[in-house]
Amino acid sequence: MAMPPGFLDELRNRTSIAQVVGRKVIWDNRKSNQAKGDMWAPCPFHQEKTASFHVEDRKGYYYCFGCHAKGDMFKFVQETENVGFMEAVELLAREAGMTMPARDPKAQEKADRNTELAKVTEAAVSWFRLQLKTGAASEAREYLQRRGMDEVTLERFEIGFAPDSWQGLWDALIGKGFKDKDLLETGLAKPSQKGGKPYDTFRGRIIFPIRDPRGRCVGFGGRAMDPNDNAKYLNSPETVLFDKGRSLYHHGPAREAAGKGAPLIVAEGYMDVIALVKAGFGAAVAPLGTAVTEDQLRLMWRITDEPIITLDGDKAGQRAAMRLIDLALPMLEGGKGLRFVVMPEGMDPDDLIKAQGASAMQALLDRAEPMVNLLWRRETEGQVFDSPERKAALDGRLRQAIGRITDPSLKRHYGDAIADLRRALFRPAWKPRGNGPGRGQWKGRGFAEAQAPLATTRVKATALNGETLRTGLIVASCIRFPDLIDDFEDQLDRLNPRNADHAELATFILRTTTRDPGALLDEINASACAPALERLLSLSHLAITPFLIGDGDPIRAAECLAEEFAKQAAARAIEDEMAEAAQDLGEITNDEDATLAYRLNEAVRGKHAALRPKGEDDAEQFGETADARAEFHRLLSTAGQGKKSRK
Repeated sequence: MAMPPGFLDELRNRTSIAQVVGRKVIWDNRKSNQAKGDMWAPCPFHQEKTASFHVEDRKGYYYCFGCHAKGDMFKFVQETENVGFMEAVELLAREAGMTMPARDPKAQEKADRNTELAKVTEAAVSWFRLQLKTGAASEAREYLQRRGMDEVTLERFEIGFAPDSWQGLWDALIGKGFKDKDLLETGLAKPSQKGGKPYDTFRGRIIFPIRDPRGRCVGFGGRAMDPNDNAKYLNSPETVLFDKGRSLYHHGPAREAAGKGAPLIVAEGYMDVIALVKAGFGAAVAPLGTAVTEDQLRLMWRITDEPIITLDGDKAGQRAAMRLIDLALPMLEGGKGLRFVVMPEGMDPDDLIKAQGASAMQALLDRAEPMVNLLWRRETEGQVFDSPERKAALDGRLRQAIGRITDPSLKRHYGDAIADLRRALFRPAWKPRGNGPGRGQWKGRGFAEAQAPLATTRVKATALNGETLRTGLIVASCIRFPDLIDDFEDQLDRLNPRNADHAELATFILRTTTRDPGALLDEINASACAPALERLLSLSHLAITPFLIGDGDPIRAAECLAEEFAKQAAARAIEDEMAEAAQDLGEITNDEDATLAYRLNEAVRGKHAALRPKGEDDAEQFGETADARAEFHRLLSTAGQGKKSRK
């Protein structure tokens, strides 16, 4: 069965050979370069220990330097699954979510027809290039020279010219033996509405040939020389060869350059791509003057994991960026993203390179922003959030945007990034600081202590009441990670902190239904608990707690909460036992002194063992510390004094 034209190309665009092969091999991470799609593994077709099996993901081929097996993803599935070609296509199509086409006995005939039409477009390329050298193209040549186009560039991009005549191309190609229907079917000519001879689609325009990844000319773009022309740029109409929404200008050469490590740059138009390539940025493409489509985005991700979108520094460029964000969000997955470069106002890449050189363009590329930054900017720029209603509206828009992401892990990370940006906007006390391990602190009076040596900080921390340290950490952790409130609701309800601030905050967070960290901080600050929160966040030990700084780690926070709640419960139980034992010791006879003294000693040892941080030396594992012995003797002394007073 012959495939319909374009089906296999579409399947290749949607499927990565590295993913297909990766199900059968274990990649050698030391030898592979995933960013460039250059993957190595032991060969699945013969026994070996070294990684001689090479997969070039961007080109779609594999080759073993040991047994010389080679092929594309269809051949790989055939060989490893022991199936025929059509069965391999069906397996891959099912995984890619594509429906296998119905059997079409004329598919080969259509493929042959496309080959014939490609001959027509190639003949048109030659004719357009020839016309650029004629006297009729003098104005076009002057324009191209002003735009920095030399002969080498004109040849490299096969730039041509369509004279301002109705049948110039038509007559030339018909004279070469091509048929009327050939020119009409390729979109090079249009039928007359008045019953006359068909006329050329492109007239009075500079011509840019558009080629598919295999190098076939499938269509053309034309730039009008007449400044009053209604359409400054005109593309070929949709044909069996040309699908504008599934094509990229300069696709093939850009893919090759990206395979050698160049960043993929997505510009707005033909001239921007040419200027970028001339300046040394070989992996540049353009979406043919249209808004980027899903298919074009998939094509970009097949070339590289993080295309860089360059946007003209005008309102139209900004609107294009925002549309692209909405398009990309549902398609995002781990490792596949977008970065954005916003050009200076009124400039495009071509303008910037001409005015400031390639180094200025490189500087902008180095500062390309992740898409989450543009999403945040779209929802907040130019707005004032001076009321709870406006803040709630912002939260709703952001939740709706992030909700479009289908990858759960990516959705969580986007939520964390938005939460950090939200805190920076609404809570100036939370300040990211650089990119090092100390990035981000709960900033209060304890901030300076956070920078002190660890030994000094521990001394200061031990000078505080132990329960205050513990309950403060528990309450702060629940505020930093509100999602954990539900998991520890019972323990939090039984906490009953002796510190008034901590008790007030614990009661507040038990009653609230807010589970967004930034929103919870805003809610507390708007309540009578605000002073208690300020005093809590000024504690030194909270400023240095790892999961309360930077991006945070909910898993570590949950583990810490479980441990601190357990310590608190144990401490309270042992304190009750110690109080009861001390009371009994003051009331008993001398014969019972030894037994109750032992009971009191065990209670004191148990208390200190329960509260001791993890990782202390084993020599003190049973609470045999100076602090424990001192507390035991103090209690004995108190009890003894009680006995004397009763006598």
